[in-house]
Amino acid sequence: MAPRIRYGPRTDTEIKAAREAAARLPDIWSTGVTALWETDPDAVAAVLPPPLAPPARPLVRASVSTVALRGYPLGAGSVAVAARHEGRAGWYPLVMPMTHERALTGGREVFGEPKKLGEVVLEREGAALRARLSRHGIDFLAVHGTVSGPLPLPPESERLDFYFKFLPGVDGTGFDGDPVLVHCTRTERVRRLEEVTGEVMLRESAYDPVADLPVLRPAGITLGERATTQHGRVVARVAAEDLLPYIHQRYDDAHQILDGPPEGSTR
Repeated sequence: MAPRIRYGPRTDTEIKAAREAAARLPDIWSTGVTALWETDPDAVAAVLPPPLAPPARPLVRASVSTVALRGYPLGAGSVAVAARHEGRAGWYPLVMPMTHERALTGGREVFGEPKKLGEVVLEREGAALRARLSRHGIDFLAVHGTVSGPLPLPPESERLDFYFKFLPGVDGTGFDGDPVLVHCTRTERVRRLEEVTGEVMLRESAYDPVADLPVLRPAGITLGERATTQHGRVVARVAAEDLLPYIHQRYDDAHQILDGPPEGSTR
């Protein structure tokens, strides 16, 4: 029998089996710390590309989690600002560090998530808790605190995240096709939740400038175990000239794409 060429095409049977296996994924539980704080409303407004709008309350949400992927443990982080779109409240993530490339592919290519390789650390010794997000050797976000007691378990809930999905143009200008705005709905179940007394520290980083969203009023820190499912849908096409000034949010090198819209672009 000839050896299998693994880069060759899969058969219809193999494709069907892969889809069925993906549909039967077991619950994947993560352990994570979530910190909320109020920041400068002008800073929140500045980071939101149209058609996203600023919220009534300028909140930032940071999470640092370890995910129990079988045989492939994952560190996953996120820093997001509250936002609104067409009357719906949600979150706009600015950076989502992941510890493995495997976690980047689906999120970036399917949903348009701003995932980047980074270091995600969550440590607990007794009641002491330390968490951090790092890239390029810089701990740009850290949470230090003490687990101070259990909290009532919330009911199953939904959270809406906003993403922009796009492909930079092959000629180095603009996009290949129209960018789209994605609504990603996450359904979350919690099986353990604890209150944390502590603080959030932001450190200057040219690559991940979350320090521009200062902690003006803390709004709570929790530690919990969660299982989440998600589904997304495209809700709008986005004009190139509206999104291009914000492309540097996605890349470490702000010069990877032209900052202005391509000549002849139209809404």
